[in-house]
Amino acid sequence: MARDCTEIEIGEDGQEVKRPPIYIPEALPTAQEALYENSINTGLNFDRYEHIPVNMSGANPPKPITAFSEAIENEHLLNVITRSGYTKPTPIQKHALPAILSGRDLMGCAQTGSGKTAAYLLPVVQKLMNDNDDALYGEPSQKPLCVVVAPTRELAIQIHREAYKCTIGTSIKINILYGGTSVSHQRAQLSAGTHILIGTPGRLADFLSRDWISMERLKFLVLDEADRLIDDGFIPKIREMASHSSTPTERQTLMFSATFKDEVQIVAAEFLRPDYLFLAVGMIGAANSDVAQVVLLVEKKDKKSKLTELLSDTENPDSRTIIFVETKKTADYLANFLSLTNNMTTSIHGDRFQAQREEALRDFRMGRMRVLVATSVASRGLDIKGVSHVINYDLPNDIDDYVHRVGRTGRVGHPGRATSFFNTETDRGIASDLVKVLKESQQEVPKWLEDEALGKSAYSFGETDDIRDPSEFNHDDFGAPAEDSNSAPAPEAALGDDGEDDW
Repeated sequence: MARDCTEIEIGEDGQEVKRPPIYIPEALPTAQEALYENSINTGLNFDRYEHIPVNMSGANPPKPITAFSEAIENEHLLNVITRSGYTKPTPIQKHALPAILSGRDLMGCAQTGSGKTAAYLLPVVQKLMNDNDDALYGEPSQKPLCVVVAPTRELAIQIHREAYKCTIGTSIKINILYGGTSVSHQRAQLSAGTHILIGTPGRLADFLSRDWISMERLKFLVLDEADRLIDDGFIPKIREMASHSSTPTERQTLMFSATFKDEVQIVAAEFLRPDYLFLAVGMIGAANSDVAQVVLLVEKKDKKSKLTELLSDTENPDSRTIIFVETKKTADYLANFLSLTNNMTTSIHGDRFQAQREEALRDFRMGRMRVLVATSVASRGLDIKGVSHVINYDLPNDIDDYVHRVGRTGRVGHPGRATSFFNTETDRGIASDLVKVLKESQQEVPKWLEDEALGKSAYSFGETDDIRDPSEFNHDDFGAPAEDSNSAPAPEAALGDDGEDDW
């Protein structure tokens, strides 16, 4: 059971102050069946992934695989693949697995729900199993062999669960560091030995500064949702980790995201070896074409009634809905309002205690709550079975956030739908970007939205190209499409992909 203890103390003004609880998360289940019961199997549209254009640039990229068994030899991992419901690799997996197993640094771009986490976990775990290094049980400063950095607690927790699924029953030890939880508990867990360490930047940097972890044995540095890590100002902490005196220069660095704009690539490249590979799958910046996207013109005063109407118009009573809002206050208010209208609703945002955040996601994942109201803390990486509808009650200011929000449904070939409320007073700034996203994913664009968008575009879509000069590589095949990228006709539409951290 998770444990927490909220403490009350008297502040300088004489008022009671509630301190954050000392939180110890629930342990992951030891029964393997429990780890797979909420896995998302491939959907009806999974075969459409075969038609996504793929481009791998960089010198001498390895050939892509067509089956997991061509790259994964470990029987335990092959069993994990089967039990997870994976029948064949997705495009990102076809190219990333052989690239990582060949020792190359990689910057990988693929749309939401395309299997990026498995694309790096499977080859990393296999290589660590083959190397058979000790986990350094009981040492006060743990020396992980792989560090995975994620921008939000929720994404870190999900990666940890997937890594645990890959390693349960083996000698590979997995641990996690993130804010809002007991430091002493996390340190005790680390002392049992750590091969793979997943964490958020703040807590990782804290443990590194106290010499509770060392990078001297590091073989793999993975930045998941790398663009978010860069955009949100975590680069100083990542630089601290990457350039720490204990960090080997010969490590392998892997970066994954759905969006890698040119300016992000420039920053990201400083962590990669010069001969890194750049892998682009589909139309980067486009939303998932398995998701039917609808934009409605809704005045602020009409939002609640329209939301209630949408929630009552659900064909499957067992389906789940995520409602995105811009502020924490709105999240709490809307969750309370919906609960009073007989909608089983919970909420997640940065002001909730960590125990509350994890309980909300657990209730939503298990189906005890059918509606989750969330800020952008939940917009990236979350992979929850049964999410059939995403509603943007408030549109975000940034188009990348929209793409990631929409990507919470329509995972791995499953159909989904997304409904967005557009308010002319607050959302004009995103109008032109929104029109382009809808067109790229072959969605209907309302005439009124096109009118709003005229002359307001400031975002460049389809930024799938490697920013480096091909002449740097002195290689005739540099920049050529990956071997199987022309094996199928161009698709009608590209498929889509896929908080705050503190101490």
